[in-house]
Amino acid sequence: MSIVPTATSATKKNRPQVNLSVLRTEQLSPHMVRIVAGGDGFADFVNNGFVDRYVKIVFPQPGVEYPSPLDLWAIRETMPREQWPFTRTYTLRWVDPEARELAIDFVVHGDDGLAGPWAARAQPGDALTFTGPGGAYNPNPEADWYLFAGDEAALPAIAACIESLPPEAKGLAFLEVASDADIQPISAPAGVAVTWLARNGAPAGASDVLVNAVADAVWPEGTVDVFAHGERGYMKALREVFFKQRGLDRRQVSLSGYWAQGRVEDVFQAEKKLPVGQI
Repeated sequence: MSIVPTATSATKKNRPQVNLSVLRTEQLSPHMVRIVAGGDGFADFVNNGFVDRYVKIVFPQPGVEYPSPLDLWAIRETMPREQWPFTRTYTLRWVDPEARELAIDFVVHGDDGLAGPWAARAQPGDALTFTGPGGAYNPNPEADWYLFAGDEAALPAIAACIESLPPEAKGLAFLEVASDADIQPISAPAGVAVTWLARNGAPAGASDVLVNAVADAVWPEGTVDVFAHGERGYMKALREVFFKQRGLDRRQVSLSGYWAQGRVEDVFQAEKKLPVGQI
C-alpha cells in the first residue's frame, strides 16, 4: 500500500523551514537516541514561548528528485502531493540559544518506522530539516500540583516540562518504557515523584501499566494541571480517568495522542479527522 503524505494547514509563515546539521548523537538508552543539531541555519530558528515545542522533520522520499536546496513549501506548491517529502512530528528536548544548538530525542525500534532508523544511523554533518516550532502548553503556574503521564514517545516532552518547573513544585509523573534499561535521569524538583513503568515484554501501545498507575494513584489535594500525551488508545483510556473518574475541567488537562499502535504517522494524522482518531 502506498502512503500519501498528509495535507496540512501549516504555512511558510507560521511554520518556517529550518535547515540544520547533525553535530553529534547520544545513545540515551537501548531504545532512544538524541540528535544534537545546529549550524548556520540556527539563525532561522524562531523560538516560541512554550515548554512543549514540536517540529515537523522533513524526510525526502527515496527515488524522487527534489530541487536543491530543498524547500518544502516550494515543493508543495509545484509538485504533486504523492511526491511530497514525508514529515514526522517530534518534540524539542531542549534549545540552547547561546550555543546555537537544539536536541531531539528519537525512539528507536530496529528498522521500524522512518525517523527512528534515520536517527540511529545519523552522523555529524547529516542534514536535519524541519518546519516550526509549534506548541501550545506551559505548566500552569497557578496549579497546586502537576500530573504527567505518557509513554516513551512523550518522554522528551514530559521531561522538558518537569525540568521547567520551579524548585518548589509538587506533582506526580508516570512514564512507561520498554524495560528498566530505558530509564533516564530527569532533573525533577524534589516534590515531583517520578514513577517509571516497565512493559517488560508487552508491545508498545498494548500495555495497561500506565493507565492503571494513573487511575490507582493517590492524588494530592488541590488543583491539578495535567499533561498526558502518548499512544492514542492510552489517551482515550486516560480521558475516562480524568473527566469521568476525577471530574476534571477541560482547562486543567492537556491530552493528546502522539501515535497509534499499528499506524504510520501519515495514516494516524489522517485519522484525526475521523471518530477513531478523536480523543
